[in-house]
Amino acid sequence: MLFGGFTTSQMKNKLGMPQNRPLADFLPTITITAKNLATEITNFNVKKDELKGEGSITGEHMRNNADVRGLLTKRGIKPEELPPEEDIQKLERKVKKEEHKLAFESKKKRLK
Repeated sequence: MLFGGFTTSQMKNKLGMPQNRPLADFLPTITITAKNLATEITNFNVKKDELKGEGSITGEHMRNNADVRGLLTKRGIKPEELPPEEDIQKLERKVKKEEHKLAFESKKKRLK
């Protein structure tokens, strides 16, 4: 519902990402936040309304995703049209490489 009817697989194709990777690894922060908000609303309402069964919980989650999408589109944001972010795994490798580099340079300075 959040992606205007596109499935996860279709979104992965649209973003040009591997099917075996989580969609969230490539989503912009605003989309991840929107997904988290819809999930938290669902969790809250499941407890509050004592929802039981997959059907009622799935329906609640779909309504919440649709409502969050409605807010985003009202503000001119269409999640399915946002460009992908840099691969989170590549960013993690880059950060680790930089950390090692800084640690090495720091060690060199201490030895002088």
